[in-house]
Amino acid sequence: MSRKVVITGMGAITPLGNDVESFWAGVKRGEVAIAPITKYDASEHKVKIAAEVKDFDPSRYMDAKVAKRMEGFAQFAVAAATEAVGQSGLVMEDEDPYRVGVIVSSGIGSMQAHEREQVRIANGKKISPMYIPMMIANMASANIAIKYGMKGKNTCIITACATGSHSIGDAFKAVKYGEADVMIAGGCEAAVCYSGVAGFTALTALSTNPDPKTASRPFDKDRDGFVIGEGAGVLVLEEEEHAKARGAKILAEIVGYGATCDAFHITSPAEDGSGAGEAMKIAMKEAGIMPSEVDYINAHGTSTHHNDLFETRAIKYAFGEDAYKVSINSTKSMVGHLLGGAGGVELITCIKAIEDSFVHVTAGSKESEGELDLDYTFGSAKTRDITYAMSNSLGFGGHNASLIVKKYV
Repeated sequence: MSRKVVITGMGAITPLGNDVESFWAGVKRGEVAIAPITKYDASEHKVKIAAEVKDFDPSRYMDAKVAKRMEGFAQFAVAAATEAVGQSGLVMEDEDPYRVGVIVSSGIGSMQAHEREQVRIANGKKISPMYIPMMIANMASANIAIKYGMKGKNTCIITACATGSHSIGDAFKAVKYGEADVMIAGGCEAAVCYSGVAGFTALTALSTNPDPKTASRPFDKDRDGFVIGEGAGVLVLEEEEHAKARGAKILAEIVGYGATCDAFHITSPAEDGSGAGEAMKIAMKEAGIMPSEVDYINAHGTSTHHNDLFETRAIKYAFGEDAYKVSINSTKSMVGHLLGGAGGVELITCIKAIEDSFVHVTAGSKESEGELDLDYTFGSAKTRDITYAMSNSLGFGGHNASLIVKKYV
């Protein structure tokens, strides 16, 4: 037996603001949060810009001693979860703790921990006893559960840039099919560090454009790579009747989830778009809707040559002629690519878009080319009634995820 799954809380730590409302206000202004890197000296490096979280104080969300035993990715996750749980009004003392679970994942974990401890090893010093428990990616989910006493299903899904969306999708299934009544779900990342930026630079994945305003320009003919970002997006997913029984405000309903693999290449999506396209089809089938009913797609839209071209093909594969009627944009044009944190933040964007009937501009992008002939919301934002919104995530290794949320009435 399947059950309806609704969203009752959202939390975000982003380069545009450290809560959902400030993030969304920046998005509505079309503000670009990309700037010169401050977390290390990048002056002599090929890539000098990133989308960093600003003015983040972990002590606002957790005990200072507890925060010291967490790396940045986990701190971001706990902070976003704190906002989401607070908005939901969930009181753990009133819940069966084994019916409340967490799937909040990081695509990488802590590269900073690796950097620090490798220096200690090279200098013949003992490594920190906290090296492993601070570095491993599952500590985002673990620390959220520890803070709230959530004893239900708790896992960590690592699928590179699709991490956050797969985490939400699996949490959706857990609630839909009765494994849990409430799931805290989303993604996080804090990889703006020397090894993180250098690694993606060596892979030729990052933009070398020094202009923060145009470096991330998804679907633009002059795109040359993504801009690395950091942050977290976390949502509270809940069985509809459970939410109603406790008087929670319902923000939206999750109605579809598709997950596929390209089985094609370690970094490039399938060239014909079939893998991601099938994920979209699966999500629409579960939602019980036709392509013509999807009003808005928050694209993966990384600003790399391959992603934007092949994702466009994927949308055409899944939507046919209706691909030309749907509004598409990329939040990465403003906050960069949050890697494991992207899916959560971008699903929050979909929900806010539904609430405000608003499709934000794909900032920095001006002119597309060739096959890139869909409505990517260049130039300015638009007002549009949105009943169904789709969020796409495509991860290195060919991992694809599509989520569909519906206006709750």
